[in-house]
Amino acid sequence: MERLREIQAEFAVEIRTRYEHRAKSCATCDTPGACCLDEHFVNVRISRLEARLIEKTLQKLPEQKQKEIYERVEKTVAKYGLSESGDTIVQTFACPLYEKGSGCLVHNEAKPLPCINHACYERKDDLPPDELLAEHEMQVDELNTRTYGKSMPLLPLPVALLTNSSQLASGNRYGNQQD
Repeated sequence: MERLREIQAEFAVEIRTRYEHRAKSCATCDTPGACCLDEHFVNVRISRLEARLIEKTLQKLPEQKQKEIYERVEKTVAKYGLSESGDTIVQTFACPLYEKGSGCLVHNEAKPLPCINHACYERKDDLPPDELLAEHEMQVDELNTRTYGKSMPLLPLPVALLTNSSQLASGNRYGNQQD
């Protein structure tokens, strides 16, 4: 997990220093969270390790809160017909990890690469190049391969969370799993 955090931190620094100054600040946004809750826009796909890091972050919350979040994740998968198969790039959804009034529940500890990459840019020319995200996703894929013994596809965030949580040895989605 530590190497994943390093990759995310390196990517965040690069985005912050080279691109984010061209974007509208989230702190001054008239509609906080609109980009995270736009069911026609959000298509965040994450790796198994990113899902695991999100899960570990959520495990720090009270059990009842975890239960609410995972119920919201399950409802998101059902509502938007998300799955592991097909063209997952076109599968969009409202992010179940964003709460109005609180913001992103994993922002500080487990923010996935596509979310780090996102900001409100006025001009297409100001966006970070797609290759930059792809390069860091490849680093995470290499880490996934070393960790799990094979390359795994990126999945829509809610699907990845449910897939990962269903693999808990204890069978208790909300319990702690040792890595």
